[in-house]
Parts: sequence; structure tokens; C-alpha cells
Amino acid sequence: MKLIVSAKLSQKGVIINNDLVSNSIPTEENWTKELYAKCGKSYPKFYKMDALAKLTFLTYSYMEHVINKFDFSDDGIALLFANASSSKTTDLKYISSYEEKNSPSPSLFVYTLPNILTGELSILNKWYGENIFFIEEKFDPEFYLDQINFYFSKGAKAVLSGWVESNDNNEECFLFLVENKEGVLTKEELNNLYKK
Repeated sequence: MKLIVSAKLSQKGVIINNDLVSNSIPTEENWTKELYAKCGKSYPKFYKMDALAKLTFLTYSYMEHVINKFDFSDDGIALLFANASSSKTTDLKYISSYEEKNSPSPSLFVYTLPNILTGELSILNKWYGENIFFIEEKFDPEFYLDQINFYFSKGAKAVLSGWVESNDNNEECFLFLVENKEGVLTKEELNNLYKK
């Protein structure tokens, strides 16, 4: 298992392979819009996404400059994501739209499943590989390594994995891409990358 790239995005900024590539303004209420403007991508659908999808889209947009996604067939990349709070932030907004207006918001309903972000990435990149979203108590490197090895055993050439969280206390996204090539990625190394 060979690590190709890792990226972490939070209000502090964007870190690619341990290097700070973009700062954010922590006091700005909607800091993701600022990072979107800086990433140089034009994707109008970004403004309709929920926080989980926005965080993932932004993190991937910054990290894709380091990878060549054409190195893999359209079904050669598996997607593996997890968090602790599922889509709770959007769920609460959806409930609120129903309670306040007696009319639930269809645009919010779409995002009441956390795996919608894997769909957004797949559509954006025209990927058709397997994808899954787990709910875990915390970031667990061993869990990721076990799952990645499982996908490699099923024929995946690469796995894009991520921990993406959006709740009252925390908004962050950590992504890493590994290839099914010779190399060693330890749980300690993965944990250290996440904690940066």
C-alpha cells in the first residue's frame, strides 16, 4: 500500500502532504466560500452542497493538483469515508425547515445521508468504483487500513479515503489516496497525518 497524497482542510487552512498551501480566516462565518474562491475551480453546484460535501469537494480540489486521476480507470478507484456524526447538521436543518415552514426543504433532504458526498465526488470525476460511508466513534487508522486492504483484495487499484466531520464543534476533512503498489503505510503514520 503506497500513500500518494494526504490533505487536511479546516478553518486553519489546507495542508497537503504536511505543507500549508492555503490559509483561511478563522473568524469568517462562511470560511468554506473563501477557500472555494481560492481553489480556482468553477463548479456552481458547490453552493447547493451541504457542509460535508463542501468540505470533501474543497479538500479534493486542493489535493487533485498533486495526483493524476487519469492513472486509474473509471472503476479503479474505491471511495471510503467515515465520521462520527453522520449528517446530523443537515438533518437538524431539514427538521427545522419542516417545523418552521410546514414544508420540508427538498434541497436539504438530498443531503440527509452522509454518503451523498461520495456521489458528488463520483459525478465530478466520472468514477464508477465502489464507495461506502461508515459511522465511527473517532478516526481509527487501523479501521481504514483494514478496509483499504479489503478493497484492494476486491480489485481496486486505488482507494480515496477520508474522515469528514461537520458539527457545532468541528468542521474538518482529512483525505488520503493510496495505491495498490509496493509500500508500507502504518497506522502510526496515518494517525500522525490526521492529527496535523
